[in-house]
Amino acid sequence: MTVQELPGAAPYRPTPPPAWKPRTDPAPLLPDPEPYRVLGTDAAAGFAPELLRRLYAELVRGRRYNTQATALTKQGRLAVYPSSTGQEACEVAAALVLEDRDWLFPSYRDTLAAVARGLDPVQALTLLRGDWHTGYDPHEHRVAPLCTPLATQLPHAVGLAHAARLKGDDVVALAMVGDGGTSEGDFHEALNFAAVWQAPVVFLVQNNGFAISVPLAKQTAAPSLAHKAVGYGMPGRLVDGNDAPAVHQVLSEAVARARRGGGPTLVEAVTYRIDAHTNADDATRYRGDGEVETWRAHDPIRLLEHELTERGLLDEDGVRQAAEDAETMAARLRERMNADAELDPMDLFAHVYAEQTAQLREQAAQLRAELDAEGDA
Repeated sequence: MTVQELPGAAPYRPTPPPAWKPRTDPAPLLPDPEPYRVLGTDAAAGFAPELLRRLYAELVRGRRYNTQATALTKQGRLAVYPSSTGQEACEVAAALVLEDRDWLFPSYRDTLAAVARGLDPVQALTLLRGDWHTGYDPHEHRVAPLCTPLATQLPHAVGLAHAARLKGDDVVALAMVGDGGTSEGDFHEALNFAAVWQAPVVFLVQNNGFAISVPLAKQTAAPSLAHKAVGYGMPGRLVDGNDAPAVHQVLSEAVARARRGGGPTLVEAVTYRIDAHTNADDATRYRGDGEVETWRAHDPIRLLEHELTERGLLDEDGVRQAAEDAETMAARLRERMNADAELDPMDLFAHVYAEQTAQLREQAAQLRAELDAEGDA
């Protein structure tokens, strides 16, 4: 006799009861099959010329910032620099779509996004120089500390966004992460909590093809990273990450949706890391020059410059002015970074706790005594 044949047993159900039905219709959450584009399409005509020109100027400035920071690394002025060359459209768009009251949560590669948001270029590089844990006041600039551990900034962004919503603050958090970060548990936890709480947060995944040397195909079998959104109950958007106005539009829509209470969005920007992972990486061991050159032809600066010149919105003087402004920025950065920082060893104990613990006070006193003894000697 089977369980179903026992007296008083519930009737056999060939399908689950109605309670299984999905909480959300998955169709509107699915991304488009192809990355969204603006440049070279009719949609470009709908963008304000002022915005397009600003995007162009920031891209040129960002490219020069990347090359200068890379040079500073080779000169020993930076310990390491993870370049975002080729990804400038994502970096700039992420900074420009936010209001002053909003928060940016960058990864270690997103120094350019922080600078485009208004952060001092030298302060943005302080962590990579090894001077401070963070060279700026996150609360003042609404830029969280540059995050070196993969994806740990994502739950932080969700927590801040959720807290802001509970307080009634009109604040949105935009969290940036690479494709490698989507393989971390923090990515899952952040998206799940954000969707359940309907937190006003936007997740921007810069899919640059590699998690250091591991290609995306060895990280996931999903149709795209944007498709992962449906599993959490949020919309997924797929965009050409080298098309600056397209990234700006998609992120603007996601930020607006979050601000009006619509919840989180996962945006995958398909881009490419032209330079090596960092100055400590040999990219030739896992990719060929032909692949890199193919992506150079899809360079975000060239794409936008072509659009602007074709529409008569940019001439040779405009190109020259953007380059000169970028060079001025690089010269100032170079000059300031070539000056040795004046460091106080007692800063080791600053900004650790709001009120120093007894153990920290003891350690600080010990160090002060040692420094005084050296001075007397």
